[in-house]
Amino acid sequence: MTNKIVKLALFYLVIVLLFSCKNDTNVAKKNSITIFNHLNFFENDSTKLSAVKIDSLSKVIDRFYKKNWKDKNLNGGILIAQHGQIIYEKYDGYANLQKRNLINENTALHVASVSKVITATAILILIEQNRIALDQKVASILSPFPYPDVTIRTLLNHRSGIKNYTHFTYDKKIWNYKNTISNQDILNILSSKRIPLETKTNTHFAYCNTNYALLALIIEKITGLTFAKAMEVMIFEPLEMKNTFVFNFETDRDTVTPSYKAQNQKYGMEYLDAVYGDKNIYSTPRDLLKFEQARQSEGYLNPQLYRQIYKGYSYENKGTKNYGLGIRMIEWETGQQFYFHNGWWHGNTAAFITLPKDGLNIICLSNKFNRATYKVKYISTFFGNYPFKIQDED
Repeated sequence: MTNKIVKLALFYLVIVLLFSCKNDTNVAKKNSITIFNHLNFFENDSTKLSAVKIDSLSKVIDRFYKKNWKDKNLNGGILIAQHGQIIYEKYDGYANLQKRNLINENTALHVASVSKVITATAILILIEQNRIALDQKVASILSPFPYPDVTIRTLLNHRSGIKNYTHFTYDKKIWNYKNTISNQDILNILSSKRIPLETKTNTHFAYCNTNYALLALIIEKITGLTFAKAMEVMIFEPLEMKNTFVFNFETDRDTVTPSYKAQNQKYGMEYLDAVYGDKNIYSTPRDLLKFEQARQSEGYLNPQLYRQIYKGYSYENKGTKNYGLGIRMIEWETGQQFYFHNGWWHGNTAAFITLPKDGLNIICLSNKFNRATYKVKYISTFFGNYPFKIQDED
């Protein structure tokens, strides 16, 4: 056992004790073992691809890349890995057009709504530690909270019925958008302005950023830490995600990687840019691979809780699209399932695809608006029987 592993194991043990109500020996033992799984999840000889296979797949993916990003206009990074083994990885374009800084594997880019996957995972960790319950009423944690039937589960799967803050705060009677809005401001508005539910709780799916802004507040309430610090100690540091962080509007807005419109105009900040949980995590394809490989590793979450992530919750309307706990999904009548989350904020676009059955991860991040980012879903057809058609909407 190396000194590094010992230090990491001790670090994670401290975190477990910090976030536990009791000094539970079994919980500490379980989580100290988990860190070893995280460190070794790339070392599985039984699933290791041959050099010939990697070369063949890499050439096919490279043709796909050149077709969809002509003139190297990705302005970001793309990574494809199977069973933790990187098959294809490419970085093109500028992190900052004015400074001519090139994007590389360490360049942190805004992952937009892919942040929801990470926020959901922190919530699941707290559930795993018995700090909260999946079907616990949100009103028992956040106060004042005006919707008695909303639970943590209905925030995670977008069935709360709550209205999207990005819509109702444009009303000057609700908020003066010359002022930056915070997560706490959103909670206060929901209560003080008596914002009605859009639909009755747990009757309809409605993708809503407010749900994840509230989940971030729950994380802060339960841990006693800021969202940024909680994510750091619960996820980023244990998984060695060294280029991942939560954006701080006050301190980071002049130093983070900016984003651009398709015609290279820089996006400025706006009043919604201080809200986190639904967005505002910066990361890299490599860090996101570490994150997802850890989630799939034995011992990170108990199997019963892990399975609920990939369970569809919304079947009131016939179709293939659904949503689990922090993950989008496509469920075809043939039985194939496809798990992903896209993101879009200002000029930043992100695609995060995880297919546990095939051990496949496809990650694409860009800081220059281009809908081609979402086309990386078609890469999955090189690895398995995923019935996408070229006319499918992106």
